[in-house]
Amino acid sequence: MLTLDLPGIRKLRSGKVREVFELDERHLLFVATDRLSAFDVVLEDPIPNKGAVLTRLSAFWFDKFAAKGIASHFVTIDVAAFSPALKPHAEILAGRSMIVERTVPLPVECVVRGYLAGSGWKEYQETGRICGIPLPTDLRFADALVEPIFTPAHKADAGHDENISWDQCCAAIGNAAAEFVRWRSTEIYALGGAHAARCGILIADTKFEFGRRADGTIILIDECLTPDSSRFWPADSYKPGVSPPSFDKQFVRDWLETQPWDKTPPAPRLPEAVLAGTAARYVEAYERITGSKFANA
Repeated sequence: MLTLDLPGIRKLRSGKVREVFELDERHLLFVATDRLSAFDVVLEDPIPNKGAVLTRLSAFWFDKFAAKGIASHFVTIDVAAFSPALKPHAEILAGRSMIVERTVPLPVECVVRGYLAGSGWKEYQETGRICGIPLPTDLRFADALVEPIFTPAHKADAGHDENISWDQCCAAIGNAAAEFVRWRSTEIYALGGAHAARCGILIADTKFEFGRRADGTIILIDECLTPDSSRFWPADSYKPGVSPPSFDKQFVRDWLETQPWDKTPPAPRLPEAVLAGTAARYVEAYERITGSKFANA
């Protein structure tokens, strides 16, 4: 599935991965497609079952963190509990859609890094810092940090999110909100990282989003600790200084880096081996973390 329209249900927007529909004043319907973006370009070839993996894994984490008192926008992924207006679409929605509470999203990405990789590695090489945070001078790629760091980013409507400083984060959402999302993000990263480690997965870094309810409280929204929003590394093959194999879309990025492509649309078509390999990595991450066998809806 690359795009989706639901007759009779108002679509609010199409993101890089998700289609968002309006249900009522208090609720939205998120539908995760099989689209994949790399280097900020949405690829033409869908990754089989990707949307279902993202939806079910997010639901797993939302439920797990709710038991710890961490509120989120998650309501249900059970299509049997969906409103009558959605019943005609139950077959296509099953397994890849969730009803969520409507909030006002905060305009920052809340990134937590436990290891040095991605844009953080690039910035560190250039400045010795990430988002203004000074780091030791002798770190290697994929090194574990002494403690996780909160490195916010500006949430761009189009193109790549841009790392920002703590002061810029405070200016964007206010000091109190910034302090809260930093605390909550590092808390969730620690809880999720501990669980994933017991499953043989290192969460190198991840990003969270938060939204404000009508009463002013701030809750976790969007997705949570998925292969799209996180860098998952197998613990048994992790080695500092070396790019680890991953359970996320890095497999696609690595293949694209070998192609004569300037990272502007259209992207190269993905060969079957890359599609299958990426799908298998997403499913393995789901099965390791949840302890459940992945099955098509």
